Amino acid sequence: MSQARDGAQVPRVSAAPLNDSPDGAVDGAVSRSPDGLLLVDKPAGMTSHDAVAIVRRAAGVRRVGHAGTLDPFATGLLVLLLGRATRVMPYLAGEPKVYEATIRFGSETETDDADGQPTRLAAPPGGDAVRAAILALTGLIAQVPPAYSAKQVAGRRAYDAARAGRPLDLPAVTVTVHQWAIDDWDGESLRARITCGGGTYIRALARDLGRATGSAGHLASLRRTASGPFRVADAITVSSIREGAALPVQSPLAGLADCASDRLDADGVRRVLHGLPVPAMVAGRHAALRDDAGVLVAVADRDGDQWRPRVVLRDA
Repeated sequence: MSQARDGAQVPRVSAAPLNDSPDGAVDGAVSRSPDGLLLVDKPAGMTSHDAVAIVRRAAGVRRVGHAGTLDPFATGLLVLLLGRATRVMPYLAGEPKVYEATIRFGSETETDDADGQPTRLAAPPGGDAVRAAILALTGLIAQVPPAYSAKQVAGRRAYDAARAGRPLDLPAVTVTVHQWAIDDWDGESLRARITCGGGTYIRALARDLGRATGSAGHLASLRRTASGPFRVADAITVSSIREGAALPVQSPLAGLADCASDRLDADGVRRVLHGLPVPAMVAGRHAALRDDAGVLVAVADRDGDQWRPRVVLRDA
């Protein structure tokens, strides 16, 4: 057993090496089906769905949820919840998000990244124009999602319409860009660390940065390094999972940084397991309710001076 940052013990689940056959069969036995949180470092060339499927087979658990996908060309942090822990997804701390991005100037593409065909060419901008445009793209900004995105209009996905040659007229949405930290500028490409809120498309930032400088731009590479309290440095790689490495599954408490924490006595645990409210002993809108051993029992919402359980993680 290893120690989680909240002090609760966390299982390291042994996984058998994967033999990815067409029917999804896995050679070897899996020691147990975990409930908890797993950080995965996704490689380029793989969809987030593919990574989830690999974890599902390795862990021997059917229910695996993710707190935000990455495009296939992107790499980095996927925050996954396994088993019963998927129920805490609405309470998971997931902001801010931090990305390492390379933006290439001189061409805009249909997908706003390097996988798309160029749609417009322009000379690269000067450094002063780039820095001024970055200021304009910081804070609360209106952002039109990429034509090739999962956004829906009247029930139709934007990427389906774009592939059919009839891109949707997507409305702008308000997103938050906290900070750009420039790592390198060579006159044609910008490398920057971007800290932003959820729902921000870095591809769209690259496109809009090109336009704001009077040039054209697209996202050349992207890596997510952080999401809320989680860091990619603590994640397991997909190749390690395939090779049968133990899965460092954490307690779901690790993802509830935005919730208050309240302890339950034995009677409180019994009440919560039956869906009944318990007295609220600490301030907050939501709470992670733990037993005397510090193990998560439920997540609750405040109801006056009580906690009303919304997500119960044990059987009564």
